[in-house]
Amino acid sequence: MFNIKSINRALFLLGERLEIESSEPLNIIVCGGSALIITGLIKKRIFTKDIDIVGIGYKTPDRKFLVKECKNLPEPLGKVVKQVAGDLGLEEKWINTGPTELVKFGLPEGFTDRFHSRKYSNVLTVHFIGRVDQIYFKLYAAVDQGAGKHVDDLIEMNPTEIEIEGAAKWAMTHDTSEGFRQVLIDMLRKVGYGKIAERI
Repeated sequence: MFNIKSINRALFLLGERLEIESSEPLNIIVCGGSALIITGLIKKRIFTKDIDIVGIGYKTPDRKFLVKECKNLPEPLGKVVKQVAGDLGLEEKWINTGPTELVKFGLPEGFTDRFHSRKYSNVLTVHFIGRVDQIYFKLYAAVDQGAGKHVDDLIEMNPTEIEIEGAAKWAMTHDTSEGFRQVLIDMLRKVGYGKIAERI
């Protein structure tokens, strides 16, 4: 399990090892529990089981910042992740790329403008996603996976009605089925957003 100290320790070591490997500069976008802990968006969650990567960031020639899927970690990142696991006694997949599927269907508007960015070495910058995007991701995950940590995290962030409505509309672009919509409506009612449930 990771807390704020062990998250930072693992990422600093990752950055150091990437420098040893003469890696090109890397931009990693992180969401989930580790991002919530690092940014201090919630106080009740002080542990997480892994570090969730949404994607890898790339700067374009016209200075835009794009986020691309990373189902498989690029080298030398994949190699170094395994080395750090051995060094610190972590699970081999202590970095989890499961959330990268979200990139395929489109990220929330303004996603890259809300990063909390930290440099962990000269070649590693980690961009932790912002509050609005955590709300969007957590709502989608809560509907997709059911009650549990995602609902708890969402409730603690205490979203406004505007934030929840935006998150609900975005979530429905990722799953357009009527079944998903009905589960979403039911969950919104249960967590106190009945007015929004009526509007979607």
